[in-house]
Amino acid sequence: MSYDAPSVGSGFAPAPGTASAAPAPQATAAPGGLPAAAVAPAANPSSPLPVIALVCAFLLPLAGIVCGHIALAQIKRDGRPGRGVALAAVILGYAFTAVWVIVMALSLMISFTVGS
Repeated sequence: MSYDAPSVGSGFAPAPGTASAAPAPQATAAPGGLPAAAVAPAANPSSPLPVIALVCAFLLPLAGIVCGHIALAQIKRDGRPGRGVALAAVILGYAFTAVWVIVMALSLMISFTVGS
């Protein structure tokens, strides 16, 4: 009975004593003499302002609108991530403000009609 070596790309290691089809990958050195895997890519941290704007949109909608617009301007200028959160804060801030205005208008209308 003979043993046939698996074909290249079959997912199995070649039989001992046989030449492998591809050379082993070599680790390249990154700047500073560190291995390439040890060097983290340059981070582009997001600003905390979009998250603050989102929290404010629920608690104080006008503050959420203001912080959200400031966050959108910073994101556009700096190219940082967080645009979706800032946009959600602005939209929710406007929506909650509109609901508040409608509720106040209805309550005033009801109080004037009941009082007369």
